[in-house]
Amino acid sequence: MAEINSLQDCLNAAYRYLSYRPRSEGEIKQWLRRRGFANEVAEQVIAKLKEQNLSDDLAFARFWTDNRLSFRPKSKRLISKELRDKKVAAEIIEQVTRDIDDEEIAYKLGSSRMSALANLDYPDFYRRLSSYLGYRGFSYEVVKHTAALLWQEREQGQDDRVGID
Repeated sequence: MAEINSLQDCLNAAYRYLSYRPRSEGEIKQWLRRRGFANEVAEQVIAKLKEQNLSDDLAFARFWTDNRLSFRPKSKRLISKELRDKKVAAEIIEQVTRDIDDEEIAYKLGSSRMSALANLDYPDFYRRLSSYLGYRGFSYEVVKHTAALLWQEREQGQDDRVGID
């Protein structure tokens, strides 16, 4: 009887944990262990959650990636690291991050910062933009290319306003 209560308690705890946002299987296992539930009980709960389609690492990884790209854009490398930290399998990470284009994301992020960088000279512009993009996990090459492209567009925009062709 105690094991059934323990199983039900563990299942209820898992439901509460999943009520906030989707979780990876590894996150759920780790959280249940920290709460003092036995490994066997946690494994049974994971199996039950899978049956109910409440635990699916592929769906979780897609959710996490889409959410990151929409609300807090980061590089492919940083998104992959976050998924690894959440105990998602390497094959799943590769599958969901395969189509991420760091150049495109960095350009969109950099473009969104242009108003804050508009009155800076090139060294300050580059330093601030590279810091901003670097913090989001973009490689030196992507940052360098994005900064050059945005600076060139900025200069062309200023030339057009002044009337210089």
